[in-house]
Amino acid sequence: MLDELDTWERKHFVDGGGEPFLFYVVYGEVDSSIALSSEQYRSEGIPSGIDVMSYSADSDLDVITSFREGYVWDKFVAKNPKYAQQIKDCETCIVIKGTPHESRTLNYLRDTIGLITFMLDHEGCAVFDPQILRWWHPSEWKEGIFNPAAPAPTQHVVILKSEESLSNRYWLHTRGMRKFGRPDISVHNVSLQMEQVVIDLCNALILREAYGSVIPEGERLSFSAFSPEVLVTYHGGLDNLEFNNFYIELTLLDR
Repeated sequence: MLDELDTWERKHFVDGGGEPFLFYVVYGEVDSSIALSSEQYRSEGIPSGIDVMSYSADSDLDVITSFREGYVWDKFVAKNPKYAQQIKDCETCIVIKGTPHESRTLNYLRDTIGLITFMLDHEGCAVFDPQILRWWHPSEWKEGIFNPAAPAPTQHVVILKSEESLSNRYWLHTRGMRKFGRPDISVHNVSLQMEQVVIDLCNALILREAYGSVIPEGERLSFSAFSPEVLVTYHGGLDNLEFNNFYIELTLLDR
């Protein structure tokens, strides 16, 4: 009898947050004849509420090609032309997508990570994560996502940087918090001098939310004497084009 898998606790979990949503695409001719080893992959299989759908170029060419077009794909091709060609040559993909029925722990994420790693070890070529706009090579996925053997929330979320209209000011914002059923984070008008401080603040909030906290509307936050005080306001929605999620705007306050 196998030992019970370690639970990925959400130590700050409270009711009132949103529903997690996972969305991954695995390209390659995955060998489905081999059984998933729960012990090896730290996975109890497909979490309840998550759908796993296989598509082939013969009958679902539009699905196969839909993830291999657009800005994210074009940028990836320019940076990794040989690897991109391998992905382009794949005639099948598996879409893992849905809202887990149980999210008081992060076991749904643990199980999905193990399932995807199993697919990569059995002829999977690449993983596309639409929520953080990233293509993962199997070795990168294993190093950053599977090998930590823990939730590692900051690996599942990306912090993006965009120029503002004001000179030398930037918009820092996340994507990926919907995996945890929590809002993304946005901070406008960040100076170069404050950039790392704000990144550290975002990472602290990513951890706090991923482990289950709900940040109240109107709360003033400061994580240390060296970090800025910020005011939290809620915006967005699941149809928001920048986040595909709700988000909290952090307004930097003068001390």
